[in-house]
Amino acid sequence: MSAEQVSSLCEQLVKAVTVIMDPASTQRYRLEALKFCEEFKEKCPICVPCGLKLAEKTQTAIVRHFGLQILEHVVKYRWNNMPRLEKVYLKNNVMSLISSGTQSILEEESHIKDVLSRIVVEMIKREWPQHWPDMLKELDTLSKQGETQTELVMFILLRLAEDVVTFQTLPTQRRRDIQQTLTQNMEKIFSFLLITLQQNVNKYRRMKTDLAQQPKAQANCRVGIAALNTLAGYIDWVALSHITADNCKLLEMLCLLLNEPELQIGAAECLLIAVSRKGKLEDRKPLMVLFGDVAMHYILSAAQTADGEGLVEKHYVFLKRLCQVLCALGSQLCALLGSDSEVETPTNFGKYLDSFLAFTTHPSQFLRSSTQITWGALFRHEVLSRDPLLLAMIPKYLRASMTNLVKVGFPSKTDSPSCEYSRFDFDSDEDFNAFFNSFRAQQGEVMRMACRLDSRTGFQMAGEWLKYQLTAPVDTGPMNSKTGEGLCSIFSPSFVQWDAMTFFSESVISQMFRTLDKEEIPVNDGIDLLQLVLNFETKDPLILSCVLTNVSALFPFVTYRPEYLPQVLSKLFASVTFEVVEESKFVVSVQAPRTRAVKNVRRHACSSIIKMCRDYPQLVLPNFEMLYNHVKQLLSNELLLTQMEKCALMEALVLISNQFKDYERQKAFLEELMAPVAGLWLSAEMQRVLSDPEAFISYVGADNKIADPVMEDPSGLNRSRISFCVYTILGVVKRARWPAAMEEAKAGGFLVGYLPSGSPIFRNPCTEQVLKLFDNLLALIRTHNNLYMPEMVAKLGETFAKALDMLEVEKNAILGLPQPLLELYDSPVYKTVLERMQGFFCTLYDNCFHILGNAGPSMQQDFYTVEGLASQLISSAFINLNNIPDYRLRPMLRVFVKPMVLSCPPEYYETLVCPMLGPLFTYLHMRLSQKWEVINQRSILCEDDAADDNPESQEMLEEQLVRLLTREVMDLITVCCVAKRGAEHNSSVAVDGDDDEAMATDVTPPASAELTELGKCLMKQEDVCTALMITAYASLSWKDTLSCQRTTTQLCWPLLKQVLPGNLLPDAVSWFFTSVLKGLQIHGQHDGCMAALVHLAFQIYEALRPRYAELKVVMEQIPDIQRDSLEQFDSKLLNPTLQKVADKRRKDHFKRLITGCIGKPLGEQFRKEVHIRNLPSLFKKVKPSLETDVLETNEDGEDLTVLFEP
Repeated sequence: MSAEQVSSLCEQLVKAVTVIMDPASTQRYRLEALKFCEEFKEKCPICVPCGLKLAEKTQTAIVRHFGLQILEHVVKYRWNNMPRLEKVYLKNNVMSLISSGTQSILEEESHIKDVLSRIVVEMIKREWPQHWPDMLKELDTLSKQGETQTELVMFILLRLAEDVVTFQTLPTQRRRDIQQTLTQNMEKIFSFLLITLQQNVNKYRRMKTDLAQQPKAQANCRVGIAALNTLAGYIDWVALSHITADNCKLLEMLCLLLNEPELQIGAAECLLIAVSRKGKLEDRKPLMVLFGDVAMHYILSAAQTADGEGLVEKHYVFLKRLCQVLCALGSQLCALLGSDSEVETPTNFGKYLDSFLAFTTHPSQFLRSSTQITWGALFRHEVLSRDPLLLAMIPKYLRASMTNLVKVGFPSKTDSPSCEYSRFDFDSDEDFNAFFNSFRAQQGEVMRMACRLDSRTGFQMAGEWLKYQLTAPVDTGPMNSKTGEGLCSIFSPSFVQWDAMTFFSESVISQMFRTLDKEEIPVNDGIDLLQLVLNFETKDPLILSCVLTNVSALFPFVTYRPEYLPQVLSKLFASVTFEVVEESKFVVSVQAPRTRAVKNVRRHACSSIIKMCRDYPQLVLPNFEMLYNHVKQLLSNELLLTQMEKCALMEALVLISNQFKDYERQKAFLEELMAPVAGLWLSAEMQRVLSDPEAFISYVGADNKIADPVMEDPSGLNRSRISFCVYTILGVVKRARWPAAMEEAKAGGFLVGYLPSGSPIFRNPCTEQVLKLFDNLLALIRTHNNLYMPEMVAKLGETFAKALDMLEVEKNAILGLPQPLLELYDSPVYKTVLERMQGFFCTLYDNCFHILGNAGPSMQQDFYTVEGLASQLISSAFINLNNIPDYRLRPMLRVFVKPMVLSCPPEYYETLVCPMLGPLFTYLHMRLSQKWEVINQRSILCEDDAADDNPESQEMLEEQLVRLLTREVMDLITVCCVAKRGAEHNSSVAVDGDDDEAMATDVTPPASAELTELGKCLMKQEDVCTALMITAYASLSWKDTLSCQRTTTQLCWPLLKQVLPGNLLPDAVSWFFTSVLKGLQIHGQHDGCMAALVHLAFQIYEALRPRYAELKVVMEQIPDIQRDSLEQFDSKLLNPTLQKVADKRRKDHFKRLITGCIGKPLGEQFRKEVHIRNLPSLFKKVKPSLETDVLETNEDGEDLTVLFEP
């Protein structure tokens, strides 16, 4: 190949690279140049000489980088086909580039250093140690030439460790060869790294003060940094003995470097990795040297220096690392102390705690939060928690918490030293707010642990702080609240203090009642505090909310002094009717809407009353009459309370009435309580309104056009009457119960008999009242469903065209958009009458279904035996589903269908559950299939259809809703059909769960995943069985990974297993199997999903292939399948006489067969494959004995030792 050819090609390449990198180039030119360069790399036979010429020092950095990229491309993709001499030629030239082909260490560009080290590592990955035994010696020799070469050697060693150990980007055998050779040479490598570090640091320290030597000092500093980075890549995985060798020389050096500003961050990183090492306790013992005087001194002085220089990003990053080091040290101490490793509490433990406390009291909220987990571990530790030094720390820790609980430090503000630090750590106030809320919860946990060790101190501090807050003048700060003049906003200095104090006292007091014995409780002090709180008056809704929390926190003291109960009740009842504007209580006109803060106070007071009645019913029972009169008085004025508040108070009464433990008395009371509701609900007018959609729209005012949508709302009262009835029915159904104790239930007349199984049958005192109202409730549900018919939607007035839409809050929650902080408390709850109408429809819909969902558990057989219940529910709850949007269907499934089915006794499966679920499941499958079809079409076409003001977010919302509905449906089917394992299905929270939590890789479903009785009952009916099977298997290829993984692991196999004994049609079997493979195509890129789907496909193939040859036909259609390997797998499967290969081996073989249909992430789909060949094995094989021969080489001829990697 002539030199001219190389030169002319290089000239063209230089031009091309210049065009690519020139911002002024046109796109066409740039693409042509790019194409030319790529084709050159792929096809040109003289890449190596061209690459070397372009990489010469005389070229510009961009051209040199491209030349080196060409060489890297050659090594990665052509190495296997290169003649040996060409490999040697390339290797020698690259090594000479390191030796003399780069600029000096301070001038050379970092991307040139990076690509050069990558080329060497790529060659090492292909040739070392077998064909290049002297590699380490060559690197050593290079490093003796000077700083420039030493730095490159460091880069090479680091990159090698990352590729081989951290990222494991090579075939197993090569990885093993390299890692084992590295391990064998680790002593040399480590001492080389340490000597390099030491020598360069010493030179740097000598010369850094001499101005003439500055460049030389900088070069040594650079090598020092590179050595620390490389050490960080090895410390993580080498044997601990290397880290602790020579009396922990490495750790000592790292501690010394903590006080060297240029090197301290790298040293702290290394120290952190070393101290965080897991492994045998015995090996970790030497790490305790860091608690010694010398190490402690260096760590603490470094922290003080870094902190003393104000907020500089570099120093702040270093402080964070140091804080992590101290946390990791604490974890090591907790692990080693008290185990059998004979470690004693270090003499410097007190010094350690002081320095740790300094981080807990640092202005940075992030640093404060970083210490919490370690404090928790110390307070929990069986030995340390008894240590006098730690016990003496508790008051100091609690003092620090008093400061740390105060929510200050918003990045947009300047009202605290924390704000400056927050600007480094958080992008926005919302970000900070989310962080702070979880930090506060964490502090609560740790404070409770501290109070377990010393309850009295915590209680004393809470008392002092509470007294101080009660007497402190209110400071609303510069921002006035929109709620009213002179009131706090959530950022006001007074409110943040109240808020923090309240959280503190709540955590501390609740823990004290759990920890101390009855006679040790400081009752007098507690009652004194309670009296101060009860006597405190405020007109500020935010502060009043805190006061109510304090009342609840101190309420357990009332169990010792019941005479204070009336005072507590009066305080709470006064807050139920809290208003900022006094007069508005008595004015009938529409007042300015209440703000969220006012509504929260009222709601808070109601829930405090409910909580009191729920947790201390015996205590409240003697005051029942007083409570009842209070409530009657409030209910007598229709405008005083919202419907929700009225209902909350009624719920409290029902909870106390459960303590009557007398069926007749409670029934009479409930009848009296519900009389107003029954009168209203069963009136002729209401009956007409509830059963006719048009009358209903008119009654609630949704057909009007309203001139002033904020102030005017003529039908508000009508809506509130309907809401009141529905809320009350719900409250009663939810709260009325028979006594838990069998004897009491018998004595009170609640027991009516026994089931054949021997379980008792109870009656609920509310049954008669509720069933009386049941028909109209179903009529309302039917009417509500029918409102979504197009002809009904058309009847909505102009103002209310969107009355049936989702509330903005719901949309934002589904799209995961944060709420703006201040607005939460300061804005009115509903700003316009349209929003009120949306809120009304949404709440009404949910509550109706909550009633149906609670009716089963509450009224049991009395509900399930209602005449024609199944057909009544089908003709009301399940009517017009086609027009009902996803966001309404979801709550219906979750709050009604699921609880009803779960609480239904098996006797009613045939008559009630199956007739309902059969058509429902068939319908849901049809609906979801259509929805996913649309989504898939959309992603294929991506057509720009501007239907809305904001079509993208509308599409995102719709898609996310379909996803959530899918999860809801699959969860419902799973709950119905598959036996619960532990408490897996007790919460529906997981259905909305974050997508990230889903990808757990525990995939093999437990053998015990059996069908429930209900599942078997449903599977007996052919149409239901078909709907269930098709939904389960079709859902595997819908684009929702979470749903796919759950369905695969929990549902698919149990359903199929149930129908295996029957005669399945060959087409059906092929379809099931193909569905799983389709799922793999779509979700294969997620490890958790992929493993679950491969397991399912394997189960199906193993179980059904002997009966259905069609499955093999499906397998043959998989892209790139190896036919001979498939034949081999099949023949083993179909020949029962052959010895069964181990399950894992069969599964691995099967997985290799179906690799062609496992989807890859987009980033890997068009990646060019890198092939690294195995070299002759380093380790001599012992000739295997006959028994192991079968196992020793698997299908691909790979060595079994692969399974036993180090």
